[in-house]
Amino acid sequence: MPNGRDTVMLMELNPYAKFLAGQDPVRVLTTTSERLHALTATLSGSQVNHAPAPGKWSLREILAHLADCELVFSFRLRQTLAEDHPVIQPFEQDNWAERYAAYDAAPALALFQAARDWNLRLIAGATEADRQRPTTHPERGTMTFWTIVETMAGHDINHLQQIERLAASA
Repeated sequence: MPNGRDTVMLMELNPYAKFLAGQDPVRVLTTTSERLHALTATLSGSQVNHAPAPGKWSLREILAHLADCELVFSFRLRQTLAEDHPVIQPFEQDNWAERYAAYDAAPALALFQAARDWNLRLIAGATEADRQRPTTHPERGTMTFWTIVETMAGHDINHLQQIERLAASA
């Protein structure tokens, strides 16, 4: 059981830890694509494109964001395994989102699924030593390969919850 200091440090390293809440990150990562397909399969184009409020992302934009993030996570995971304690590059998601009008939901979901499947193969082959390989995020500090995996899973849950709310109100 982590002490209070460890819990605080974990939250700093993984801002999505509260969403993961002790769940197995690999199970979350493995089921996300299927859940995204199920949540979006019956929605119309207008439902997918509807922003719930000014400045809030539509379901399509969330899917584009998930695809972008999966590409970023792909690189971070591989960089952590290939380099000796690399510094990973942060990005400003809102700046990336300025271009989401160019992307449709179906290709975003297809890219997410393909990249996720590729990442799951990498994660499945990771040894215990791989899981402990260090990397540094300039804004969050030193973390491990496994912290990135847990961050991915918590990030998935956060956006799945958003998509569930959007789909339910559509």
